[in-house]
Amino acid sequence: MGIPGILGLMAWGGLPNPEGGLSVWASLGALVVLTAEAAAVVSLVHVIMRARTAAGAWGWGLALISFPFVAVPFYWVFGRRNFRGYRETLREARLRHRDLVEEIVDALEPHVSCLVGEEIRYGEVLETLSERRFTRDNSVELLIDGERTFEAIFSAIDGAKDYILIQFFIIREDSLGLRLRDALTAKCRAGVRVYFLYDEIGSHRLSRGYVETLRAAGVRVTEFQTTRGKSNRFQINFRNHRKIVVVDGREAFVGGHNVGVEYLGQSARHGRWRDTHVRVRGPAVLTTQLIFAGDWYWALREVPELEWHPRYMALADGMAVLPLATDPVEELERGTLFFLHAISRARRRLWIASPYFVPDEGIRAALQLAALRGVDVRIMIPERPDHRSVYLAGIAYLPEMAAAGVKMFRYQAGFLHQKVMLVDDQMASVGTANLDNRSLRLNFELSMVVLDPAFCREVEAMLAADFAECREVDGRDYTSRPVWFRVLVRLAKLMAPIL
Repeated sequence: MGIPGILGLMAWGGLPNPEGGLSVWASLGALVVLTAEAAAVVSLVHVIMRARTAAGAWGWGLALISFPFVAVPFYWVFGRRNFRGYRETLREARLRHRDLVEEIVDALEPHVSCLVGEEIRYGEVLETLSERRFTRDNSVELLIDGERTFEAIFSAIDGAKDYILIQFFIIREDSLGLRLRDALTAKCRAGVRVYFLYDEIGSHRLSRGYVETLRAAGVRVTEFQTTRGKSNRFQINFRNHRKIVVVDGREAFVGGHNVGVEYLGQSARHGRWRDTHVRVRGPAVLTTQLIFAGDWYWALREVPELEWHPRYMALADGMAVLPLATDPVEELERGTLFFLHAISRARRRLWIASPYFVPDEGIRAALQLAALRGVDVRIMIPERPDHRSVYLAGIAYLPEMAAAGVKMFRYQAGFLHQKVMLVDDQMASVGTANLDNRSLRLNFELSMVVLDPAFCREVEAMLAADFAECREVDGRDYTSRPVWFRVLVRLAKLMAPIL
């Protein structure tokens, strides 16, 4: 028996008494301790077999051995790396609905893009990674900040004739959330089909009354069902972080905004909220609603009735677009590989805006190498934190970034929440993925990847304006701080895998 077990028995009075026996309470205590140690051993075996890194295995192993009562439940909630059953469920759906799958393939086939020239360099690997193809004939419009984004979304909802798909990580029951509810119930009563999907963890404050009002109007509503399946029962660590709106299969909206007045800049705490969405028209809309349909099928085991015919797609000579879904459902870490590929492709410029900068060792090394080979690497992060632990962890990386020539900027004109990347003059992405472990490995995310020089110029102009409202920072933001602050930063860095 290990030291924790002996100490546990002593705490319960479980060592033999002079009469040569154990009391009932002592026996019960011994059973509890031995059960905890057995659970710790089982968990330790699981760690050894499944840990992503040696450091992670050592960290969990020491915690499980030293503090089994705390570490065992913590590990089984936060320690898993794969979301079980999702991929198998979608495979089952494809087999059950072969005719529909063929219809979708036929609808997209005329618009599939054969990448040429420089497009191959940036996009070919992403097609393999996502198991989807770039499509042509698309238009992509930047929607900067909340007012413009939600006015465009509500305008599209008002014009819906057939169906509306709504998916958000956070939906708040404030004035914006109520406006969305009222708009959807009105359209549903007018005969438009509405499918409403939300993450139960991100939207945990959403009331039953809000949901029941939608259902009473005929809206199909469901949580993502993060804990569905026996192996996922206690898994609150996986989140569906996607934000998707699709109207009639004609236009789709994807980006960083959730539904809440803070995203309109109406929060006293955050002030101005700097975020970016995109509106997409063309065949990429079908790919986007296919991603939504997969999440919907996971939640309810049913296929929503959607339009897959390409009658809405007549944007000749449009942009090459790939809706890139990343998730924790397989061994390949597609989120990490997406960023690593983009960083490695950069020749002249790599600009990234992210509210959270807690990259793993591989991402940090790739950023440093890009800077060392002469790429203009700029990372824009917030000045004001919304999650203090994530903010502190990010400070730990400033000295090593500066040493390699990576330029770090803190946004001054409010809270920065956009997730945007610009690679040279050829590739840009706008989506939901942050530059942290949660987005790269644990969340369901979606990024619109665009291969188009004209769109890249628009993104360049937008980010240049944002950089003009930043202050450049370097390692002194860490090294010049008091010792107690640096200790907090290092502790936060140790927590980076679960932030």
